[in-house]
Amino acid sequence: MATKKTPDNNPDNKPDHHSTIDFPVVGIGASAGGLDAYKLFLKNIPEKSGMAYVLVQHLAPGHASILPEILTRETQLPVYEITDNINIEPDSIYIIPENQTLTVFDGKLKLTPRDKATKINMPIDIFFESLAEVYAGFARGVILSGTGFDGTLGLKAIKEAGGVTFVQDPDSATFEGMPLSAIRAGAADFVLDVKQIPVQLQHIESAYENSHAYAQDDYLAGKHDDDFFKHILRILRLRTGNDFSHYKQPTIRRRIARRMVVTQKENPLDYLNFVRNDKTEQDALFNDILIPVSYFFRDTKTFELFFETVFPAILKKKNSIKDTLRVWVAGCSTGEEAYSMAIGLHEFLADKTPDIKVQLFATDILENVIAKARAGIYGRQEIQNVSETRLKNYFTKIEGAYHINKEIREVCVFAVHSFIKDPPFAKMDIISCRNVLIYLDPFLQKKALNAFHYGLKSHGFLFLGKSETTNQVVNLFEPILENHKIFARKNTVDTFLPMPPDRFDPPANKEQQIEQFNKSLFKNERGIML
Repeated sequence: MATKKTPDNNPDNKPDHHSTIDFPVVGIGASAGGLDAYKLFLKNIPEKSGMAYVLVQHLAPGHASILPEILTRETQLPVYEITDNINIEPDSIYIIPENQTLTVFDGKLKLTPRDKATKINMPIDIFFESLAEVYAGFARGVILSGTGFDGTLGLKAIKEAGGVTFVQDPDSATFEGMPLSAIRAGAADFVLDVKQIPVQLQHIESAYENSHAYAQDDYLAGKHDDDFFKHILRILRLRTGNDFSHYKQPTIRRRIARRMVVTQKENPLDYLNFVRNDKTEQDALFNDILIPVSYFFRDTKTFELFFETVFPAILKKKNSIKDTLRVWVAGCSTGEEAYSMAIGLHEFLADKTPDIKVQLFATDILENVIAKARAGIYGRQEIQNVSETRLKNYFTKIEGAYHINKEIREVCVFAVHSFIKDPPFAKMDIISCRNVLIYLDPFLQKKALNAFHYGLKSHGFLFLGKSETTNQVVNLFEPILENHKIFARKNTVDTFLPMPPDRFDPPANKEQQIEQFNKSLFKNERGIML
């Protein structure tokens, strides 16, 4: 009996309520030069691909679109101009009308009038982000020719949700701006000529089926090709020292499937033999599984509420300006989350206690993303959520790139560290770990939350992502703003005490063990212990 395919983006392993759809939905975004790219794409779609295709084109307001009439001549599939609440069906093509913003919900496309007050129109990002949230592993994102950077954040959202992303090779695009933006932001899983993208979409679907990446939950996923899966995880553990056996299995299977397509080893046994003997592929798979995606001021309203609620509460507990405010951003990826926190703290303290010392520790298990975070250099597409005031106050533009100013970089210390297997940092006022727990099974979620409880001071605060909860450890945290995932530490001794790894010579005192670990990791540029 076939397993029903269901998106897996629910951290608590509850039935997914976002969508009952069980086929891929492909969002395709284009701007200037997009017509020719659309034509070539549609010509290469198989008649029975089993996918739905939604085209989001930058259209001039006030001018009726004739795109449906033009593109109907390029394909045997039915082409529809989208009307509000139209059902999504496989083997069909849907085109956004002019002057509309497009989102998606369960099996339907939703139109709303374009907000004329919005200076910058980003319809591709809006649709892609909606697609990622609703369809998760069934979401596919494609960026074709166009100027600017619309679609980059949307592709990142799709990739993070477990979908797959494609970008037209800039060399083949009439306008390379949008493709280059997505590539530079690390949002593209595949960079291909347009005519190759429909073919690769089919390969991905086949690889997902073969690796059972659409299984309903971790248990069902684990029943299929269990030996293949365990062998892959064992290879990664030996290569990287990280055990992925308690990560969400469907998520890992999707990333393995992507690597199978990239390497053209779509038979599981062929891929297993390949990855076993190729260290470069082991490293590539390791990087893929972790999906390093980050944003400045992610969920902006939530960030601002965190600043308004948590910072004043912490400041009340500080006895003098000699106190240090300590923050740990766990799973920091390329640094945007850490710098956002540092900027918010700087703004808050500037007119209150400007002399208070701030230490912000930011960690991730990927060395390459930590290197980018330390550099603190970002492209225009990566600072879209940063206000003009903050850009002016905290960034310096140099040759088209945006550099974090020294006063913010100096309070942020980045290091390679796993909050799963390494001891946590101690005496923290704030721990932020957003959109990381969603990739872990309940066992690891509980382990991580115990570690965070141990690492926080008695009146510390925990900041999670919008799909994450503390339900695994209700005795350790209480919600302050539950809808915005802000929690306060409960004072209880019922918590996990992590042991440091063997490479450290632990003192007898347990507090000293953690402090020694902290000091061994974090040094400033002169090599002086922090």
